[in-house]
Amino acid sequence: MHSWIHHARRKMGFYVQALILMLLAAKILLSFVGSVPQVPCFFIFGDSLMDNGNNNNLVTEAKANYPPYGIDLLDGPTGRFSNGRNIADVVAQLLGFENSIPPFATVKREEIVRGVNYASGAAGILDKTAEHLGGRISMNRQLTNHATTILRLVDLIGNGSLAQVRQYLNKCIYVVSMGNNDYINNYFYPQYYQTSSLYTPKQFAKILIKRYSKQLSKLYKYGARKFGISGVGYIGCTPAMMARFKTNTCVDAVNAAVIQFNTKLAYSLGDLESNLSGAKFIFINQPLGYSSGFNVTDIPCCNVLTTISEGQCVPNQIPCSVREDYFFWDGFHPTESISLVDGERTYEALSPFYSSEAKGSFPVSDADFISIF
Repeated sequence: MHSWIHHARRKMGFYVQALILMLLAAKILLSFVGSVPQVPCFFIFGDSLMDNGNNNNLVTEAKANYPPYGIDLLDGPTGRFSNGRNIADVVAQLLGFENSIPPFATVKREEIVRGVNYASGAAGILDKTAEHLGGRISMNRQLTNHATTILRLVDLIGNGSLAQVRQYLNKCIYVVSMGNNDYINNYFYPQYYQTSSLYTPKQFAKILIKRYSKQLSKLYKYGARKFGISGVGYIGCTPAMMARFKTNTCVDAVNAAVIQFNTKLAYSLGDLESNLSGAKFIFINQPLGYSSGFNVTDIPCCNVLTTISEGQCVPNQIPCSVREDYFFWDGFHPTESISLVDGERTYEALSPFYSSEAKGSFPVSDADFISIF
């Protein structure tokens, strides 16, 4: 009797989950069919959660331009660390852009007016993060690439005026998702890095936030005013991190370090907003590892490597068939189903930037921030 009830509840949960995903997909389609984007441009900085092809031509272990990645995309493997769309794709479509924001590596001259995706798999706030994997585009290098884009915009739309371009950029949305690799491929990887023996989690978080604040301030100087900043996910609950620590449950030490980082990040964003005239910062909480409605939350959909490219899909092997039932696509990255949900959350969080009724104040109070953890 109890097993029948459990089966019925699980089946009902699957139908509810499927309905939610269909409604989200329909909303995404309706958002850009025959519409004008809600903002003039959208710029993306980040790591593999946002990367859509910037690592393809790098000499690196951190790339995803081979099967089974992209199995649910019409274009196949594009460099996205997913079976399909990632969060950046979903947000772009919900904002009304007809196509995904192109990667810096292949963006065409006329496309940069609508935005550029600079994200790079394995990228970190610190330049040395993930250096054992080979090539990757750190946050500092992504800022350099954005400076290149701005110079191109001066010729393209600014009539030679940098001030005119900055006024244009003031109206754009900037989403930044950094910090995951500074823990995955630095602090909690003592085989390659000494940071965990040199600094406590509190000290390391302070170092990261100090560097990150300078980087965001540089974006402000370039013309950015509307910032959506993603917190680090609960990476202690990823299959690859649990395998690294030889446990089948979430790694509490990792998640505790992440919470320290996110807490400091939220306060630093408030300080930046107070000190940078006209800037608005929104903290986007993405607690990767905790979500209801997905039956398989502790193992990846594809078979994963255990070499230096730990957690990435084994090339050319067949993944799970019911991908919409899985939380994780590989050892670290979510399936497209999760990206649909997180992309919707991110889009809603960014609403002060595209809603004419919004006041645009910093949305996370001390009490609210404590409650989300």
